[in-house]
Amino acid sequence: MTIQDEFLSTVSHEMRTPLTSIRGFSQTLLNSWDRIDDENKKKFIKIIEEQSNRLINLVENILTVSKNNISNIVMQKVDINSSIEKILPVVKEQHKTHNFIIIPDKKLPPALLDEDKFHQIMTNLIDNAGKYSPEGSKVIISTQLIGDTISIKVKDEGVGIKKEDFCKLFKKFSRLENHLTSKTQGNGLGLYITKQLVENMNGKIEVESEENHGSTFDIRFPVYNEEEAIKCSQKS
Repeated sequence: MTIQDEFLSTVSHEMRTPLTSIRGFSQTLLNSWDRIDDENKKKFIKIIEEQSNRLINLVENILTVSKNNISNIVMQKVDINSSIEKILPVVKEQHKTHNFIIIPDKKLPPALLDEDKFHQIMTNLIDNAGKYSPEGSKVIISTQLIGDTISIKVKDEGVGIKKEDFCKLFKKFSRLENHLTSKTQGNGLGLYITKQLVENMNGKIEVESEENHGSTFDIRFPVYNEEEAIKCSQKS
């Protein structure tokens, strides 16, 4: 099987489950509307909504995986703390029981980034922290200046990562096996895309984790520099 065949096979498999759910519950509602009570109607419609969102996320991730979307970077001067504040409400809406805490370095200088891609990175990391940690637990997002780089950490109180799984963490279509992955929707592209985007913006990503003791993802980007900004604009 070629890489292209394997990719298409995986994508087809990932799409089949939400499409089957959407069709099945839609048909049930259409054929049995009068016989279904309001509570179950809401339940079925909620499932359709969730599976539709799963499909949308899958399509967005597939588009991003394509070379043009990952490499199409527009570097600019970005206020990291302000940028995180913009995306946090969206993630909070998905994980309403979690306690999201921001610990910003208030003297943080601007970074040289593509802000849209940075939003995608942070959304992936914070959403994962919520998915793979217990309800009511804390997710801490902190920023810090370290030398001439800006560190952004996302720390959770979740299931953690086994040592033998670290090598699979950023691979395409790879999902780690634990008691939460079976309950959590995903397509194994989020961390792969995150790493690609970070590195394409001259950044680095590292993770510290221990099984059953949570994980901390640390991404680092260079501080904004006028000379580097000019070079980046000339390349684009």
